[in-house]
Amino acid sequence: MSIDRKGGARLAISAGLASVLVAGVLVALKLWALAETGALSIAASLADSALDLMMSLGAAAAIVYAARPADEDHAFGHTSAEDLTALAQSAFILISSGVIGWTAVRRLTADTPHQLASEGRGLFVMVISIMLTLLLVWWQGRVARRTGSKVVAADRLHYLGDLLPSLGAIGALWASRRYGIGSIDAVVALAAAAVMVIGALRIGKDAWDALMDRAADPAIIEGIGKIAADWPGVRGYHDLKTRTAGSRVFVNLHIELDGEQSLRQAHDIGASLRRAILDAYPHADVIIHKDVHRET
Repeated sequence: MSIDRKGGARLAISAGLASVLVAGVLVALKLWALAETGALSIAASLADSALDLMMSLGAAAAIVYAARPADEDHAFGHTSAEDLTALAQSAFILISSGVIGWTAVRRLTADTPHQLASEGRGLFVMVISIMLTLLLVWWQGRVARRTGSKVVAADRLHYLGDLLPSLGAIGALWASRRYGIGSIDAVVALAAAAVMVIGALRIGKDAWDALMDRAADPAIIEGIGKIAADWPGVRGYHDLKTRTAGSRVFVNLHIELDGEQSLRQAHDIGASLRRAILDAYPHADVIIHKDVHRET
């Protein structure tokens, strides 16, 4: 079901606020569980939830801030704030994963095995966190489908990935409580730290590419070119250039038109082509230049 722009913005903001609320609750619960159990697997999950809170705050702010129109100081809008936030988040993940990984190695190589405590309370907290995460993911999926928001979709994907460390923490706590094997906790934490490093490098690379004006996905460039090539009245196109900033794709395109037609006709062709590209790629910002077609 289609919704208008204002309705879509309200839904996207609701998803952003829900994400912040859930992340805040999870951080508080896992802080308490970590204090009660001393489990590194919970520490890994806590670091991930703290990252979630940062990312959710950044996503919510990005939805509002990036929607601001271009102004005199920001002629191309404000969407690069998303990339700056993502770059900072990737650094935070690397630091957190390094601390967790180093602590896990120290526990595994220690002469005296580290014993966990209050595993039951930790299990309770992790089960609650999984239930809250699943509820949030369901709502984000619904919003993403109705609005097409890539920010909400990306946030949802991140929360889906968070379920793995939570399940690992449950397994480690259960093994400690059932069999007294505390070393599994450090192994799970080490694996979670490795996963966090991979995620941090991916997020950091995407943000860096956007800040360096990397071209859009080749599939998007190909799709825009096909729309332009097949558009009525367009004799050809050239100098199709793109760059990404946050969730937006900026497009510059030169189209070749019949020089004998009126200015109004040329304008109508360019305007209708621009609308078609925006319909196909709603997060694009399109500038079309009109040139006279020359026979070769």
